[in-house]
Amino acid sequence: MSEIKCSVESLTAFNDSVYHVVLRPEQAFEYQAGQYLMVKMSDDDKRPFSIASAPSDGDLIELHIGASERHSYPMQVIEKMEQQQEITILAPHGDAQLVHDNQRPIILVAGGTGFSYIRSILRQLVATNDPRQVTIYWGCKDLHHFYLLEEAQQIADANDNVELVPVVENTSSDWQGVTGLVHHAILDRFNDLSNHEIYAAGRFEMVGAIRDAFLGQGMKIEHMHGDALAYLK
Repeated sequence: MSEIKCSVESLTAFNDSVYHVVLRPEQAFEYQAGQYLMVKMSDDDKRPFSIASAPSDGDLIELHIGASERHSYPMQVIEKMEQQQEITILAPHGDAQLVHDNQRPIILVAGGTGFSYIRSILRQLVATNDPRQVTIYWGCKDLHHFYLLEEAQQIADANDNVELVPVVENTSSDWQGVTGLVHHAILDRFNDLSNHEIYAAGRFEMVGAIRDAFLGQGMKIEHMHGDALAYLK
């Protein structure tokens, strides 16, 4: 793990609550799909964010940061980047990276900006022509919270082994797809999860609910990956 200065190549808003950040590190560093970095606010204040890009994407690093006036913790990071146009990161971090040593079908499940974690994994799988079946379940409260739905659908359309299932929690006349909680949609479809590799990201309580429910559907705990798991009892 290294401390690396980065210039802010771009900082734009996907919507009213998610920012797209592109960083250019002063020195390239190696990381694996599914890892994260720490933004250094001060010597004793370092804040974690999933790397949304994949190693196959090149030297630029993408972040998707959920931030608004109501969420000061991430908003302070956005403001620091806007003001200084540079940031120091510590990277890489995390043990929930893409596993290559098996041929089990993969389920990528995300809530909200947890999509940044599974996007890194998805892009690496596609770039390396990984033949495993990949099913993406992305859950958001409302339709407008899907900030990169078109990109995800394009990837699914271009790869026969990739399927995208967006899940909207709040019902709406504008949405004719799957509704409800994202992990319930998976449970309704897969009666047996014993032979699947699961990658999950979102709020801690969501990942905890996914873990508990999927274990009841046969999932082996060693087949589940997500940084939140290290903090859950």
